[in-house]
Amino acid sequence: MPSEDEATKERDDFYTRVWAVVARIPLGNVTTYGHIAAYLGARRSARMVGWALNAASGMPIPCHRVVNRYGGLSGSHHFGGPFIMEDLLRSEEVEFDDDGCVRMKSHLWIPEEETD
Repeated sequence: MPSEDEATKERDDFYTRVWAVVARIPLGNVTTYGHIAAYLGARRSARMVGWALNAASGMPIPCHRVVNRYGGLSGSHHFGGPFIMEDLLRSEEVEFDDDGCVRMKSHLWIPEEETD
């Protein structure tokens, strides 16, 4: 079992890697907690991706571009109001369906499929 310091270092490293992926999400696109976790080799760690995004409060990374697997704005309560996340996405011309979810077929960015 890792020591408390080792566990903290592992968590901080994971958070830093999450933030690096989120920083690459193109304007007008979204990705999911699960896609980020899978890209980082931690497929079952979508919830931990959410914790990393919560820890990024005040950092200049586009956390509003991360949605749940259905395109729902499950992290919107962390943006200071119920509609701020949606407003930020709409300002980037992200489209929503009638249920208030991002139109994933039009706006999903998958890190594995990025080409340099």
